[in-house]
Amino acid sequence: MMLNPVDLVVRSLEPALEAEWNAYVYEHPLGSPFHLTHWRDVVAEVFHYQPLYLLALEQGRVAGLLPLFLVQNLLMGRVLLSTPFAVYGGVLASHEEAKRALVGRACELAEQLRTQYLELRNASDDQLNGFHLVRRYATFQSELPSDESAILQSIPRKTRYMIRKALRHPYETRVTASLDGFFDLYSRNLRRLGTPCFPRRYFEILQQRFGPALEIREVLLQGRLVAVVMSFYFRDRVLPYYGASDPAYWEYAPNDYMYFDLMRAAAARGIRIFDFGRSKLGTGSFAFKAHWGMECKELPYEVRLVRRKTLPNYTPLNPRY
Repeated sequence: MMLNPVDLVVRSLEPALEAEWNAYVYEHPLGSPFHLTHWRDVVAEVFHYQPLYLLALEQGRVAGLLPLFLVQNLLMGRVLLSTPFAVYGGVLASHEEAKRALVGRACELAEQLRTQYLELRNASDDQLNGFHLVRRYATFQSELPSDESAILQSIPRKTRYMIRKALRHPYETRVTASLDGFFDLYSRNLRRLGTPCFPRRYFEILQQRFGPALEIREVLLQGRLVAVVMSFYFRDRVLPYYGASDPAYWEYAPNDYMYFDLMRAAAARGIRIFDFGRSKLGTGSFAFKAHWGMECKELPYEVRLVRRKTLPNYTPLNPRY
């Protein structure tokens, strides 16, 4: 498609166009919760990173968008990132011209703001722009069968055995709006691993902005909270994003129960895709997810160096990265 340059304009997102932005995210095949303005509001309010959201308009209609944040901290320096604390980011566009215009403007901003680099956390090769590839992560996704027995049969034998073992125990599940149990167990797990935890306010604002699209499921055994997961619901998919379990109960396979229970609950409400999120290649988290028989796909993140001369190598085991 050849466009007259005057037909395509890249501008900063303004409040009057936020509804159109979010509608485009919901409609685009690569749209995600992390492209919505809800995510912008959370990151800006809690971490005070500066949002620089770019919108491509073609004859007044949205033709593409790129969520960006100017991030400055001791770990990363000063960078332009799409998108902080998120699995997915990068450009959503209707055609190549809009994508090139948005990325071109992002590169200009990266230079003008004297950043170390521009990072785009792409979900698909269709979003690539020819920058340095950073293939450290993979995602796991699968289609959810419509009934519980079919879900169980779709899971490889070893994990299916663990689920059946867990199902013999009197687990109970409850969906709750309370952060108390989630934050207590999640923060204790991270402290045990020596990893910094997000402030409680982060999760409070997530709940406020995403509303019913964010769910907390608690798993109890004999009245004790043994596992918990916070998940995003977006279109026809569920994405378990933050989870934790009590090591004292691992012999009862609470993690296997929790994710299977989430699968069958999501399928019952018509959800089609289970998105297990990202893990670093070669980690224990990667190995755990690989045993569920889902499609594994490396994430094509990319970096355009600006002032920095070598690619960053920050550990992704730190959730703040």
